[in-house]
Amino acid sequence: MKLYIKFMVSLRCKMVVEATLKKLRLPYKTIDLGMVELLEEITPPQREILKEQLLQSGLELLNDKKSILIEKTKAVIIKMIHYENEVPKVNYSDYISEKLGYDYTYLSNIFSEHKGMTIQQFIILHKIERVKELLLYDEINLTEIAYRLHYSSVAHLSTQFKKVTGVPPSYFKKLWQKREGNLENM
Repeated sequence: MKLYIKFMVSLRCKMVVEATLKKLRLPYKTIDLGMVELLEEITPPQREILKEQLLQSGLELLNDKKSILIEKTKAVIIKMIHYENEVPKVNYSDYISEKLGYDYTYLSNIFSEHKGMTIQQFIILHKIERVKELLLYDEINLTEIAYRLHYSSVAHLSTQFKKVTGVPPSYFKKLWQKREGNLENM
């Protein structure tokens, strides 16, 4: 039995869900971003208790098919950008469509209708978050980040970064380093 969970977007969320399932003694096969596969069907009272437990952690058990599809779409994007070593070189629309088995236009319309932003805007926001992470790890430079995330150039990455955050990547990194330095001096 598969269950879909809203706001389950990180490894920490997966750990919370795993702990909740163990606490409720609900055996599971897999836990992935936005989804849990249980080994057996659960009763309506068990489902209600699970729903309440997840809500206490800021997670929401989903029921309707459109919400489930939106969460699946978000999970594919988050996994693609944050947890893959390199973003796939194929067109994002083809990648998402292939992973979910739905026409991209259909996915895009449902996503926009319910999230108030396009899939492309969601991808850009997550790419910028990934750029921030990579900048702060200080392991690779901006050129390598642009290459890894398939930006056409460093200039394109910088322009998009500034549009989303209000500051260029180099300034963002300096602000962070200054902040970290101030915290160390406290």
